[in-house]
Amino acid sequence: MNTLGYAILSALGRKPCSGYELAQYLDAVWPAKHSQIYPRLTKMEQNGLLIFEEVIQTGKPDKKIFSITDKGRETLEKWVTESPSDPIMRDEFLIKVNSIWLSDEENAKKLIQDRISDLEQKVAFRTDTITELEQKQRGDTMSKHFGRYLLFNRRNMMDKEEISWCQWVLNLIEKSNFNMSKLTLWMLGAGKLNLIIQNMIFVSEI
Repeated sequence: MNTLGYAILSALGRKPCSGYELAQYLDAVWPAKHSQIYPRLTKMEQNGLLIFEEVIQTGKPDKKIFSITDKGRETLEKWVTESPSDPIMRDEFLIKVNSIWLSDEENAKKLIQDRISDLEQKVAFRTDTITELEQKQRGDTMSKHFGRYLLFNRRNMMDKEEISWCQWVLNLIEKSNFNMSKLTLWMLGAGKLNLIIQNMIFVSEI
């Protein structure tokens, strides 16, 4: 079974949910598209790792609510004790930053400002979720909500750090003659960019 399958078992281990809800839960640990999730659910159901209950709905399509089985829980428990594989992180933004010396000042600033805006929205959204999780797990490290609480805090801390880095980059751009100092800017930012990449690599945000 691939990592997505274990991510699904992890989510269903907390609570039964539909395929649509799974996509939302998985966003914090192993983002996946619906086209990836539903075929995997079918295969896992066939292998006895989960079951589903069909819910009849009025005015909209019926939906399936999936639950983990004893076999699925045993599979997840065994997998949790194994050492994880090296993380893989792909982020188009980082490639663009690495090539920022090819841009002009206006577009360079827009690239960074858009990133800040996107990160701030995500941080605000997670903050509300973190508050809800705090109330649910109430400091109980054995609570089913504790792991998700840790992950959301981790992602927010990392995004806040990246926001700080983005602001640092903007300050460099605004203080320099960007068109004359592109190479210098890239060299100055390379070390901190590498640190950001290393921090983000631990993700899998969630």
